[in-house]
Amino acid sequence: MLNNQNDIEDSALLNYFYNDKNNKWLGILLQRYTGMLLGVCMKYLKNEDDAKDAVQQVFLKAINELQKYKVEYFKSWVYMIAKNHCLMQLRGNGKYNTELNENTYLKDDSEDSIQLQKTKEHSLNNLEKALQQLNEDQSVCVTLFYLQKKTYTDIVACTNYNLLQVKSNIQNGKRNLKIIMQRMQNND
Repeated sequence: MLNNQNDIEDSALLNYFYNDKNNKWLGILLQRYTGMLLGVCMKYLKNEDDAKDAVQQVFLKAINELQKYKVEYFKSWVYMIAKNHCLMQLRGNGKYNTELNENTYLKDDSEDSIQLQKTKEHSLNNLEKALQQLNEDQSVCVTLFYLQKKTYTDIVACTNYNLLQVKSNIQNGKRNLKIIMQRMQNND
């Protein structure tokens, strides 16, 4: 059908996928950005085997997420998926533990810089826990709006919510996140 798949723009490939749900189009997109994804993962994980494994995980996540949400700018979206995946691995309790190896990841190992990194890490962990405490409607809308930078219209298009529900879920979710985060801070 198509002579040169490299000539097809990302947006066209995404539209083909959204129209016929054929994973062949996603395969072309993912293959196109494999080198970039491997570079991103190597930058954060510093290990080729771990980076290759991370790229495979990013592929799986991208395929699953694209089934649920409509993405406009694939390259920047998949880059953020890879970056977030690597950061989550680094923060995890597994092989990478930033508290034990913080000098590896910090260019400035002064006490202030280390404390700032620990504070930031703690805040991110609390935010992640707080997001999980929101009801599903608020969590989805807040994540799409603030973390994935979707517009109200984009959120309406990729969810079953109408515009008023999206606005309400974002407003209530933001307020509830603030309350939950303050409660967590008071308990620290």
